[in-house]
Amino acid sequence: MSMIVRRSPLRTAGKYAAIGFYLIFALFPIYWLIKIALTPDALIYTEGTRMLPSALTFDNFAAVLQSDFLGYFTNSLIVSLGAAAGTTLIAAAAGYCFSRFRFAGKRAIIALLLVTQMFPLLMIIAPIYKIVAGLGLLNSLVSLIVVYTAFNIPFATFLMQSFFDGIPEDLEEAAMMDGCTRFQALRKVVFPLTLPGLGATLGFVFTAAWSELLFALMLISRNDSMTFPVGLLTFVSKFSVDWGQMMAAGTLALIPSCLFFIFIQRYLVQGLTSGAVKG
Repeated sequence: MSMIVRRSPLRTAGKYAAIGFYLIFALFPIYWLIKIALTPDALIYTEGTRMLPSALTFDNFAAVLQSDFLGYFTNSLIVSLGAAAGTTLIAAAAGYCFSRFRFAGKRAIIALLLVTQMFPLLMIIAPIYKIVAGLGLLNSLVSLIVVYTAFNIPFATFLMQSFFDGIPEDLEEAAMMDGCTRFQALRKVVFPLTLPGLGATLGFVFTAAWSELLFALMLISRNDSMTFPVGLLTFVSKFSVDWGQMMAAGTLALIPSCLFFIFIQRYLVQGLTSGAVKG
């Protein structure tokens, strides 16, 4: 005998209310960002607390597009995509090795990766600056790509390892019994199944590199090599802040990251859920 479960209207309304409250809470800062960007400079302080401005303007966006900010965006894209690709490649290889092989020092290496996540960035920024300066890589986007890759590898490795743990080894063994080498089995069988995990790793590293400020501020001082988080500081002077242009630049900075996540969102969601479960 089948039983029909009727949902309480009050419970359903409560769920939608909770979702609506969360969406308002999450999207309100973005709304306020766009609202200030579209507000004329003369009204920002007089109507700063109004939900809707009495007048709109695109002058702030035009000023940002005519400035050096397009170069800052380009630099951020190069650094973020380079760090995301490099980290994902290294983390995928390391995660596969940790998941599939037993070797001397495996636990020590995993423990060492965990230890690297315990140190605050402010403690190690000075030695990193000295190393980068000694290599002649100051004011170079390569230095940021290398640093971001190094700092994101531990977490990305554990993320990929958990995902590889969820892929049965029997699939590789069956492929090798059919004549494939381990590399061929990895490329033809395992790699297609790891696309969600790779998407999750790419998304995590891209976000971390796209919004990182501390290393970009310390390692880059030349204007043509600045990333957009450092470029935002150019709107802050000694006695004033150009809120309109800063918010317009922040709004434009959302576009590349949103497009990137739209492209990988299917793999990102599936990877974060599947990689967290073993078996």
